[in-house]
Amino acid sequence: MSLLPKRKTDRTERYPVVSLRDEVNRLFDDFFSGGFFGMPIRGEWMPALDVSETAAQVIVKAEVPGIDAKDIDVSVTGNILTIKGEKKEETSKEEQNYYRMERRYGSFQRVLTLPAAIDASKVAAGYKNGILTITLDKKEESKGRTIQVKVE
Repeated sequence: MSLLPKRKTDRTERYPVVSLRDEVNRLFDDFFSGGFFGMPIRGEWMPALDVSETAAQVIVKAEVPGIDAKDIDVSVTGNILTIKGEKKEETSKEEQNYYRMERRYGSFQRVLTLPAAIDASKVAAGYKNGILTITLDKKEESKGRTIQVKVE
């Protein structure tokens, strides 16, 4: 029995080394992303983040489905944003036999260096439909300024 699934494409049929490289890369990606052969490591997970920037703000969106807003902590120190939380495992009184368990539980912490200086007094966080949105206003000096060049 092979541990690696066979994937054939035009490119891999002509260059078998490319196929081997792709499969080894997939194997390492699976191993270092917290799971191995489809089995996640219990108690370890990281929410996915999107970070965007406008002229006046930095916006961070984190996928945290299944977590109550009261179980999420957001803090800003200098230009470091820290998001901590815990996804609690559901408990039931009757015994169940699991055939597959892919949902991850446990605590997480994401520490992010922000791309600009932030005014810590003007940070807002909202939670809707499993998405945590953090809006961080930039300090005046980091907003930048356009200087008009005068013609003499």
